[in-house]
Amino acid sequence: MNEREQRAGAKRFVEFWQGKGDEKGQSQPFWLSLLRDVLGVERPESFIEFEDRVFLGHTSFIDGYIPVTKVLIEQKKLGANLNAAIRQSDGALLSPFQQAKRYSADLPFSRRPRWIVTCNFESFNVYDMERPNGEPETIYLKDLEREYYRLQFLVDVQNERLKREMEISIQAGDLVGVLYDLLIKQYKDPTDPFSLRSLNMLCVRLVFCLYAEDAGVFGKRNMFHDYMAQFDVRNFRRGIIDLFQVLDERPEDRDRYLPDDLAAFPYVNGGLFADENVEIPNFTEEIRDVILSKASDDFDWSQISPTIFGAVFESTLNPETRRSGGMHYTSIENIHKVIDPLFLDDLAREIAEIREEPVVKTRVQRARAFQQKLATLKFLDPACGSGNFLTETYLSLRRLENQALSIIYRDQGVFGAVMEPIQVSIEQFYGIEINDFAVTVAKTALWIAESQMMEETAKIAHLELDFLPLKTSAAIVEGNALTIDWNDVCPKEELAYIMGNPPFVGARLMNKEQKRDVLDVFGEKWKNVGDLDYVACWYKKSVEFMQGTSIRAALVSTNSVSQGATVANLWPPLFEIGTHIDFAHRTFRWDSESNSKAHVHCVIVGFSCAPNDRQRVIYTSDRALVVDRINAYLADADDVWIESRLHPICKVPEIGIGNMPIDDGNYLFTRDEKDAFVAIEPSAEEFFHEWYGAQEFIKQKPRYCLYLGNCPPGTLRKLPECMKRVEAVREFRLKSTRSSTLKLADYPTAFGTTNIPKTNYIIIPRVSSERRKYIPMGFLPPGALTSDSAHIIPNATLYHFGVLMSNVHMAWTRAVCGRLKSDYRYSKDIVYNNFVWPNPTPEQKAAIEQTAQGILDARALYPDSSLADLYDDLTMPKELRAAHQANDRAVMAAYGFNVKETTESACVAALMKMYGEAMGSLER
Repeated sequence: MNEREQRAGAKRFVEFWQGKGDEKGQSQPFWLSLLRDVLGVERPESFIEFEDRVFLGHTSFIDGYIPVTKVLIEQKKLGANLNAAIRQSDGALLSPFQQAKRYSADLPFSRRPRWIVTCNFESFNVYDMERPNGEPETIYLKDLEREYYRLQFLVDVQNERLKREMEISIQAGDLVGVLYDLLIKQYKDPTDPFSLRSLNMLCVRLVFCLYAEDAGVFGKRNMFHDYMAQFDVRNFRRGIIDLFQVLDERPEDRDRYLPDDLAAFPYVNGGLFADENVEIPNFTEEIRDVILSKASDDFDWSQISPTIFGAVFESTLNPETRRSGGMHYTSIENIHKVIDPLFLDDLAREIAEIREEPVVKTRVQRARAFQQKLATLKFLDPACGSGNFLTETYLSLRRLENQALSIIYRDQGVFGAVMEPIQVSIEQFYGIEINDFAVTVAKTALWIAESQMMEETAKIAHLELDFLPLKTSAAIVEGNALTIDWNDVCPKEELAYIMGNPPFVGARLMNKEQKRDVLDVFGEKWKNVGDLDYVACWYKKSVEFMQGTSIRAALVSTNSVSQGATVANLWPPLFEIGTHIDFAHRTFRWDSESNSKAHVHCVIVGFSCAPNDRQRVIYTSDRALVVDRINAYLADADDVWIESRLHPICKVPEIGIGNMPIDDGNYLFTRDEKDAFVAIEPSAEEFFHEWYGAQEFIKQKPRYCLYLGNCPPGTLRKLPECMKRVEAVREFRLKSTRSSTLKLADYPTAFGTTNIPKTNYIIIPRVSSERRKYIPMGFLPPGALTSDSAHIIPNATLYHFGVLMSNVHMAWTRAVCGRLKSDYRYSKDIVYNNFVWPNPTPEQKAAIEQTAQGILDARALYPDSSLADLYDDLTMPKELRAAHQANDRAVMAAYGFNVKETTESACVAALMKMYGEAMGSLER
């Protein structure tokens, strides 16, 4: 179905189903019609399954399930509240979403849903199970005529062609790896930089030849194979050298007596074969066989994806990436998360509108103008690596150009169309890359992409288009993007977009050169410059470069740029000079498409200094939410800067960190180790304490600490086993290079940091899984000690516990905390000390104390379950869930929030507004 048909189908669907909705009798017709009439599924009855049986102590039925896209549907009647809890047959109170998750847990792993949709015939709540505690995206039936595309995830089956391209590209990378390993053994000094560079260039040239013969670029298939097959292993090197020389010579400059098979090769141009100083070693029989049989006869290089293969190729041959574990490169899907909202979505909508223009002459004129527009756009990737962003952007633009050419050739005819149909050129693409070999690979990948797209254009235009000799080349510059002037690469007046995936190097992991780069970019006077990650440099360089222009940028970054202390360190000066965020992908896992799947947790930030007139979009696991503004925390909220604070902004108990023994493990014991120690030295038992770090507390399995800081010297001298531990700690500290630790050697019974409350206190794990809706906190008695992997709040009450365990505080935490991967990293100085507490009435405070106690009472019903068990959303007991829901309502009431209508986004926006007001009051 095209867009016009989908809109028309959605309009009819809305008109028919408006006001209808019986849960039992009309659910199946509703979903069958949606799939068929709106989303274009030809046989929806074989696409969706209804009433699948699940057993949860009793037989239940899943309302709907789509196997190919892994969508589970929980359907309710018209008017049902999709957020309200409904009593189940076992007495549990569950919302439709929680009910669906319970069904999910009973399914085989291969059928676990990627999406859960709850529906009441007038709205769809869409939950992404990559973020099971995130907010749903709501799509209303009344809006479906214009927003039908938001349900496209129901039917988006992975593109088989793309999947095949990925598989072939990975296989190609494996072949190159085999060839590389065999060739490097033939060099006399394989560690010599010149030899390594020559080897890389040799591999690039061989791959180009293999691709060119399979894609018909050389004129006929198997041309390279047939030429090289005539040489035995002794003469194979000579044949390669002669071929490379011929490929770099214009026909008129060649020896007129060249053998016919060699003279038949075309002139390549572009500099790929220009360097005659490349060191080419002797070949072995095995290498000859790999090239002629495995790489040529048995493999079709024409099917590779240049976007993926360029990165595979570079990673395979780069000694650094080979040492670190092999191929790491970005998937095409992830590249589109950057380029689609940056520019491609707008261009796709524009050509779609042109296709629907009813007047032929106008349609052709608009198609020509669109093609010319594409040809004027220029793109810069200032950390381009092997060019995968540039290559995929080139392919995407050329596909759009081919759509325009299809209109022109169809409506105007071949003879009325242009004779030089292709206007989009790889000369529009600029890159900066510090690795010389990656520069060569990037150019080669773009040439391959150009060849593939030229073939598609030739079919549309019914013309013979010659790829060779190469006429254009991408302007990819070898150099350090942080030290060169980007204007020297592409004048900023000509540039349209900046995009890319700069290096992921944390502030504490940078080498000396990278630290110097940061200082050069930001200057020593920039606030907390030493705490900025390396990627922050590309943000500042981009913002400075785009001043006074309409350039828009989008960068992939570690999620640190939008979390924790980094936000207040990086963004305020950039916002002050006109920067604003146009779109953002919140934290998601950035997977590579490699045999060794590497992944990091990233955000994508689209930003500019251009007129602030674009629709703002926040993506959460690919679900789009149109918002009024996006602040630096990637939230729809006011611009605030949550800086590290030593004390709470409100009048609440001070928070601290647990104990740091600095003991080389001498004072820490498992239960068995403690029991064995006490068996030898019974008098030591009174000095043992339960020891809780984050994991020990969450799993409810404490270790034990031998704390001798308050042991009288006379007593200690009578404990020889304890004395051995004290002496071991002293010796450990004396070996340290840190002056503070050396000083501690004089006090070996003391901890490096000591924080031992004298009353009950709240413990907060510093790191906790993001899959939990609530960070498990709790009370500990004064005899229990905590490590520095947890925060503690002495003098805290049930009221404080209730507020901290609420959905309001968790919304704040999710918005501003740092992350370890994607897990919550709770910070006392950012999260707790900047949290704006409610100002409850005595009745509201009493209600929170009551619901907080209810949480503790519900936990106590399950003494054999750990907090990890209790706070797994699939296994959370109904009593605990109900207790948390009651506590959430009590805390929200204290803030004045509408319990039914306040979403998490609205809650965060309100808290940030309150924070801004509180800071204003403090400043006054």
